[in-house]
Amino acid sequence: MSTIDPAGPAASRVAQLWWWMLGGAIVLSALVFVLLLVALFRRGVADRETPERKRVWIGGLGLAMPITVLMALLAFALWVGERNLPTGPAAQTIEVTAYNYGWEFCYEDGSCSEDVLRIPARQPVDLDITATDVIHSLWIPRLAGKMDAIPGQVNRLRIEASEPGTYDAVCAEYCGIGHAGHRFVVEAYDSGETATEAAQ
Repeated sequence: MSTIDPAGPAASRVAQLWWWMLGGAIVLSALVFVLLLVALFRRGVADRETPERKRVWIGGLGLAMPITVLMALLAFALWVGERNLPTGPAAQTIEVTAYNYGWEFCYEDGSCSEDVLRIPARQPVDLDITATDVIHSLWIPRLAGKMDAIPGQVNRLRIEASEPGTYDAVCAEYCGIGHAGHRFVVEAYDSGETATEAAQ
């Protein structure tokens, strides 16, 4: 259930964002440690610095560099978010209903399954997600980001599995005493089958 072991295009973009954010955090942390070392080993130097030089240190390294790194990460995060929005037609739309403490998945052919979501591999699938009682959050780390399941509201999440296989999923929003067991699995089958055939 690792977000940095993606098995689909949406999860791959989320993993790229994670690595870029880690890189940005390393750059900013390195800057802070360098400045800390300079402060420790050059005591009294700041008192002898000219006001112009102090402005360079504070303005350049203290403000400009962190702002530049954070703005670059924000731009990349917005790009990832835009690319992960469901656009264009999907192979199918599945109605997902969360409840304490299970998941129901209803397919276009009228069949439903409990705690097992069946999707065709290598095809985008839209999940229309809602809840019957409290707020839940659907999360399939290797296939996509999180999406809240809210009573009285439908949220859409597009997922896609690059290969057939089984992928673990959880409720990522604390929903009560049974939250720890509020899980399900995603079974991605060869796209020539239907969800009903894959279940047999």
